[in-house]
Amino acid sequence: MVEVSTLGALAALIVAITLILRKVPPAYGMIIGALVGGIVGGVSLTDTVGLMIGGAQGIVTAVLRILAAGVLAGVLIESGAATSIAETIVKKVGETRALLALAVATMILTAVGVFVDVAVITVAPIALAIARRADLSKMAILLAMIGGGKAGNVMSPNPNAIAASDAFNVPLTSVMAAGVIPGLCGMVFAYFIAKKLVNKGSKVQEHEVVAVDHSRLPKFSAAIVAPLVAIALLALRPIAGINVDPLIALPLGGLIGAVVMGRFRDTNHFAVSGLNRMAPVAVMLLGTGTLAGIIANSGLKAGLIDVLTASGLPSYLLAPISGAMMSLATASTTAGTAVAASVFSHTILELGVPALAGAAMIHAGATVMDHMPHGSFFHATGGAVHMDIKERLKLIPYESAVGLMIAIVSTLIFGVFGFFV
Repeated sequence: MVEVSTLGALAALIVAITLILRKVPPAYGMIIGALVGGIVGGVSLTDTVGLMIGGAQGIVTAVLRILAAGVLAGVLIESGAATSIAETIVKKVGETRALLALAVATMILTAVGVFVDVAVITVAPIALAIARRADLSKMAILLAMIGGGKAGNVMSPNPNAIAASDAFNVPLTSVMAAGVIPGLCGMVFAYFIAKKLVNKGSKVQEHEVVAVDHSRLPKFSAAIVAPLVAIALLALRPIAGINVDPLIALPLGGLIGAVVMGRFRDTNHFAVSGLNRMAPVAVMLLGTGTLAGIIANSGLKAGLIDVLTASGLPSYLLAPISGAMMSLATASTTAGTAVAASVFSHTILELGVPALAGAAMIHAGATVMDHMPHGSFFHATGGAVHMDIKERLKLIPYESAVGLMIAIVSTLIFGVFGFFV
């Protein structure tokens, strides 16, 4: 097997990041980066393309499951179920604990299968209205929502969890369960930081508050059915030994939810909407696969292991560190998890780290730097609360601290103490 030099792997990452920063679509940025990296790394053009195609092929099973998950996402978002769930949680927690309510609402939305940026956008109108009444800053409400979103993201059937479970060949529900305690710790940590920011930065103006139309929102009891059915079907594998693949469980949960909400006639509309949301992620992941193909067959892996060995740090730290590094490179939890898991999974397993532990720590590590400005999450979440870029940049250290908390707790559980594996 041909091997790309470490310089080539680094060149691939640098070119990909530079192109994404210049607004080149991430999939193209990573494909071009992979191509340049292979050639710079001393591999022929034909072998470079072969490595890229091999890397993309390794990600196809995750892509299929992610496309299927579009049905559940489409039902939750387009039916108003996500908004109904968010509003109910905020009402139950109460506006006196507004920041906690926003964090919990975003966490639960993300945990049941809504993309983290979409979850923030969904909760944002409620957050803006509350912030205006309670005189809370935009930084406080956005950090609360982002913290909740990051927490929910490590315990959800979202594309990042699917990518981690596929790469390590562990059940999706196990990866989801592994994120619960780290996620909750991250959410609580975000809430306490957000409380310190209530008077920092700009406040919400009257014209920025948008009224939500409640006329077609389903009841909470009906809205929650779709994710509950999907998660129950996935849970049959660890509970009863019945393996219902996410390719079946996630869309079936969405369809049953649509029936319960009396919106079965709209299922095709929901599916089209969900596919439109998932398609860019699926395409990005194919681009991610090409980049992973170059890095996986490069000296970068061995270099990272040598650095860990020379520093005297334990080998399991390769998992969260690789997740964090790749999320920094791609500015995406999904792409960061996918690259790190596909590149380092075999090495991590060979180092004696259990499969679930490796998947959990990579997944958690990918939340540390997934909010960088060259990714869509940074801009989508800032736009949701009408925040300018200069102020949005000031939030990055706090977001990184929340992600770091999630990664540290996950590493303590699965690396240091080796629980649940």
